[in-house]
Amino acid sequence: MVMADIAGLAASAAGGGIFGLIGSVVGRAANLVERRQEQAQERARWEHETRLMDLQMQARRAASADDLRLADVTGGWQGLAASIAAEEAIGESYAWVNAVRGLTRPGLTVLLWVITGLVFLGSGAAARGEIVETATFAATAATLWWFGDRGPRREPR
Repeated sequence: MVMADIAGLAASAAGGGIFGLIGSVVGRAANLVERRQEQAQERARWEHETRLMDLQMQARRAASADDLRLADVTGGWQGLAASIAAEEAIGESYAWVNAVRGLTRPGLTVLLWVITGLVFLGSGAAARGEIVETATFAATAATLWWFGDRGPRREPR
């Protein structure tokens, strides 16, 4: 019996060791799977935060561009209003002074469009693009600036 007790004790020790080793391996494997899941979740959170920051930067860029366009348009209208107010402040003068002053803008506009036409006709095909674009921009801007708000004024009732 002693031999049977020793064999039973050895079998119990071996069985307990094997089960302990299996439990330890299973625990390590579970810990490894858990850490991988945590890392994947952390990576997904970082990617989400990165996308969110990109969207916020795009929104800020769009808002900045909108603010810049608004400031540009506002400045243009303020310049036009100041120009009209300055002309109204001149008041009436001699008839020939009023005639010369009244013909200055139309004369300059016609001259600017004639210069634009001459540049277009006189420039070669290679140089035509940018030069004509600049001259056309200047002529159009001058025409609209000088005559853009020249409609009859309504008197308040």
